[in-house]
Amino acid sequence: MLQSSEIGRQGVAAWTARSTLVGKSAGGVRARWFFVAGSLAWFAVGSGSSASAQTGASYTTDQAEAGQRVFERSCATCHMADLSGAFEAPELAGPNFRAAWGTRPVGELVDLISASMPPGQGEALGDRAYSDVVAYILQANGVAASGDTEGGVSATDGRSVGFLSERSLSEAETQTTTYSPLTNFVPVTDAILREPDPDDWLNYRRTYNGWGYSPLDQITRDNVHRLSLAWTWAMPAGSNQPTPLVYDGVLYLANPGNIIQAFDAATGTLRWEYRRSLPESLRTGLLRNLAIYEDKLFLASRDAYLVALDARTGAVVWETRIADYRLGYTNSAGPIVADGKVINAINGCARFQPDSCFITAHDARTGEELWRTLTIAQPGTPGGDTWGDLSLTLRGGGDSWITGSYDPDLGLLYWPVAQAKPWVPASRGLTVHDAALYTNATLAIDPDDGSIRWYFQHVPGEALDLDEAFEKVLVDDRQGRKALFTIGKSGVLWKLDRETGGFLGHTETVYQNVFDRIDPITGAITYRRDIAEAGIGDWVSVCPSTAGGHNWQAMAFSPEARAVVIPLSQSCLEIAGREVALVEGSGGSQADRKWFEMPGTGGRLGKVAAYDIDTLAELWSIEQRASVLTAMLTTAGGLVFFGDVDRNFRALDVGTGDLLWETRLGTSVQGFPVAFRAGGEQFIAVTAGVGGGSPRRVPMLLSPEIRHPNRGNALYVFKLARDGRR
Repeated sequence: MLQSSEIGRQGVAAWTARSTLVGKSAGGVRARWFFVAGSLAWFAVGSGSSASAQTGASYTTDQAEAGQRVFERSCATCHMADLSGAFEAPELAGPNFRAAWGTRPVGELVDLISASMPPGQGEALGDRAYSDVVAYILQANGVAASGDTEGGVSATDGRSVGFLSERSLSEAETQTTTYSPLTNFVPVTDAILREPDPDDWLNYRRTYNGWGYSPLDQITRDNVHRLSLAWTWAMPAGSNQPTPLVYDGVLYLANPGNIIQAFDAATGTLRWEYRRSLPESLRTGLLRNLAIYEDKLFLASRDAYLVALDARTGAVVWETRIADYRLGYTNSAGPIVADGKVINAINGCARFQPDSCFITAHDARTGEELWRTLTIAQPGTPGGDTWGDLSLTLRGGGDSWITGSYDPDLGLLYWPVAQAKPWVPASRGLTVHDAALYTNATLAIDPDDGSIRWYFQHVPGEALDLDEAFEKVLVDDRQGRKALFTIGKSGVLWKLDRETGGFLGHTETVYQNVFDRIDPITGAITYRRDIAEAGIGDWVSVCPSTAGGHNWQAMAFSPEARAVVIPLSQSCLEIAGREVALVEGSGGSQADRKWFEMPGTGGRLGKVAAYDIDTLAELWSIEQRASVLTAMLTTAGGLVFFGDVDRNFRALDVGTGDLLWETRLGTSVQGFPVAFRAGGEQFIAVTAGVGGGSPRRVPMLLSPEIRHPNRGNALYVFKLARDGRR
């Protein structure tokens, strides 16, 4: 029997979730009987083996159908309805899966899935459900039902699962319930978006410049200790990382499964609710933000549509299909509105398919697509030669997980683009010297026509799933330079000239040993030699890990402190790339990973630190055992708010990092906290939630003593208690 620490190196568990066993108690994979077709059987799925070597490899059609139902309910959100995989969830059908599992006993697959899936909820589904799921996986990979094992997994191409039917506009329209329509609604203009009322939170990070800062100062260093719960709202199950929007006393909330709600922001009274009709496999997926303009609220849906809702009633005004979700396309970030255009970037591009990821602009009044810009350089275009001789079909990645920022004075959008796929260059038939434009880059885009005015590729030829694909904070420094600040999983804080894309400086916020050198003049990186030379199956050990450094939890700027305050993560990683079939329909992330604590941190996985925007010097920092799972929120009251996996929601002094207030919520605090004013009172809102990739997986593995419910999504809204109450 393998010990858990051996699993990664010996390849027993050939999918990403295998790493969830690392760091748990010794004992590793358990020997176990597999319940199949009403009897107990242990069998292998043979690659190049005879049918006789697969003795007992049978299941019934009914069992596979039951497994499909379980899969669609509990697994397909990450692994996709056709088992093709997405982001950190690898494919479960196709040539790469068959190559990894072709000679492994199916019992090992059952053990792995039951011990680790759903993430953080191992064994939650019951033995029969896990067996049914594996039967469904066998069926999808060509193993015949009813005992017919001829032409096992290795001998037959994987079959499509079949696609769920398209939903229609009429179906979506039936999902709105209006309890109390908003009256006297004042349309949101371009001028309002440029200079929002201090009471409101109108964008992903409140303002176009991405500050994540509220100018409200009713809640201060001196009275924050009086903060108490004003109201709360339970949210449905699923991955939960939203940003509430607030306009004129109404709070708009994106729930898992594309359920959108409008509340009286002061009291929590529900005004209307929109429930999108989605395929079952997409109903628990996250959406990080909405956008508002004129009298419409904009949703980038999980099934790859852009939807305009009437902000007063929740009724559908129009919707436009951006892409085909059945090919893996989806949305996790939301849009931004710039000069009457709804700008959105798609993700779900890990697979090899004819089209790449892209950014689109749509007419806010009609939904008509105005332009489309690919995030992958095509052969024969500028940057096209940075992918070697790969066709466009084999150029995976270039997703967008996070919404960009906008400078209306310069007329430029600033958009993050994630890494190339598969994660390791050798797996995609390239090396670190193949830059793979425009992945791992900041793009400056003209909102009028979608043209790329400049780009800065932070890490060309990215090799470790350390993408630089997160928020863009626009601040002018004391030298009068129009700067852009961004930070990715490497933990390197980059300072760029947002007019030209020129490099202005950098600082390292956590320990890193990925780059031997970052040029202080150009910002060009030099990979460590063993990373650059890693081939298929070569393990490399690096800090930080795929949780970061930094991840989706956004930093915030404090104009009073003239500092950015950044949530950080301190863990490290071993990673090895897999062999990948370079054919259409293949691709994916395709690497095995193990995590461990960052040396010198004493196991303190979470860090919050403030950096001077002019000098990039660290002003203060705090470290803690619990990983940080929210964005930072700064306010004019001299505060910074954040939350962590251990259910803590805290307020610090933005100038010193001193702890001023804290409370504990029902489960992990996760999402994007906001500040607003309604009825003359200032409120702080934050969500508790579960679900996510490496930022959730790493604390589960490395800090297992921190326990929290695996459910409990909710919105919590705080305000100052009256004098004498606390």
